Amino acid sequence: MAAAEGREPLLRAGEEEQERQQQQQGRDVVETEEHYKSRWRSIWIMYLTMFLSSVGFSIVIMSVWPYLQKIDPTADASFLGWIIASYSIGQMVASPLFGLWSNYRPRREPLVVSTAISVAANCLYAYVHLPHSHNKYYMLTARALVGFGAGNVAVVRSYIAGATSLTERTSAMANTSACQAVGFILGPVFQTCFTLIGEEGITWKSIHLQLNMYTAPVLFGALLGIINIILTFAIFREHRVDDMGRQCNSINFEREEGGVLDQDAEGNIDHVAVVAVNFLFFVILFVFAVFETIATPLTMDMYSWTREKAVFYNGIILSAIGVESVIVFMVVKTLSKKTGERAILHGGLLIILIGFFILLPWGKKLPNIQWQEIKNNSVPQTTPSEMVMPFWSFRAMQLSSNHSEPAGCPITQSWCLNTPMIYLAQYISSDILIGLGYPVCNVMSYTLYSKILGPKPQGVYMGWLTASGSGARILGPVFVSQIYTHLGPRWAFSLICGVVVLSLLVLEIVYKRLIAFSVRHGRMQEESC
Repeated sequence: MAAAEGREPLLRAGEEEQERQQQQQGRDVVETEEHYKSRWRSIWIMYLTMFLSSVGFSIVIMSVWPYLQKIDPTADASFLGWIIASYSIGQMVASPLFGLWSNYRPRREPLVVSTAISVAANCLYAYVHLPHSHNKYYMLTARALVGFGAGNVAVVRSYIAGATSLTERTSAMANTSACQAVGFILGPVFQTCFTLIGEEGITWKSIHLQLNMYTAPVLFGALLGIINIILTFAIFREHRVDDMGRQCNSINFEREEGGVLDQDAEGNIDHVAVVAVNFLFFVILFVFAVFETIATPLTMDMYSWTREKAVFYNGIILSAIGVESVIVFMVVKTLSKKTGERAILHGGLLIILIGFFILLPWGKKLPNIQWQEIKNNSVPQTTPSEMVMPFWSFRAMQLSSNHSEPAGCPITQSWCLNTPMIYLAQYISSDILIGLGYPVCNVMSYTLYSKILGPKPQGVYMGWLTASGSGARILGPVFVSQIYTHLGPRWAFSLICGVVVLSLLVLEIVYKRLIAFSVRHGRMQEESC
């Protein structure tokens, strides 16, 4: 009897050892061809989701102002700024929430719900003409909800991070950013095609729907969203691989889906590196938002372009930069294999720094001054609200203005009298450099961030990264509008250069910490899958 009792601990120990060996064998299973194909089909669904998210923002950006004026004459240009910013505010709020949801539940749930919110918001946008009052607030709500639905970007990137090996990660993140960039480029193209319907369009009286150049784009976006939901149900599957690309065992994968996090892995994350990458990403999005915002007022002041010319020429330039970015996204995938992500991120920030440094005024020639503003009372005066209007508001002014306008640097901006002009060659060179540096930094930030986080479900962390980018897109236009208007381009671009230099110093300080989780701990990522 005593001998039998003595054997029981040995038997239990043997069973535990056998179970441990079985789990270890489960981790080391080489990925099957069927699993590989299913995994990449799911990743392609994530690419589509990212593309549709960016299309949802850009497909109406050209027509928001005239539609707002049509449905609510009480709306002014300052309210238009809030409508544009509401998208980023909604995304900033939603990203951490959807990220947290994806950590504790299958990712299909937040993906479907977020896309459904975007579909409903687009339908609301198509019906904002129906209420008898406060129509502008309904439009504001619709755009905020579209942005809220776009918070699924955090879920998309966290899934791709967990469903790719280290060697696949950079390429997958580059493809994701490329899909996002293509969405921003094609959105206005879709809008242009729908202008053929006209402002009156067709009215479907039974459901009170006006199908015109303002509502057709959002209804098209809603249709794409419905297709995305169907594909998510039909094709998308949960997959996870380790750093070497091997399929994680089903026991631990199911545990993750059930919401039990690996606390050891969470505690081992280098949070200094996490905070540093969030700061760097904020700076990257901040300076690009500044660049987009300042383009139109800068060219109007420096080159005496009218609003129509400034919008047209800068539209061409931004489109060319979009194409340049897509090419860079493709090239950086190959380049990163030779030099590493950290070195490329460092190079991208240096390129951005040079791009803004080139914009500093240095010559002797002054810009043309709008002397006629004070000589001819018939010419509209520049109000303080117009002086600090961001890019979209200048475009709105162009759309609503039919009278002749003064050209040149307004006398109300005192710096115009003593600040040298920025030559067109400077401006074009800066555009090319910033268009090269931004996509490089964007991809490398996401890639390094996902590798630093390692095996822990990354939804919440990706949510904070997306939120920091949304915050940068909100603060960037406000910052540059105020500094540029009151102090001029010399101060504005000098401060931006200072911010980029600070980010380079931060990168130097944490450079050795920006490494993959498995490399940092000297073990393979599948140990915590």
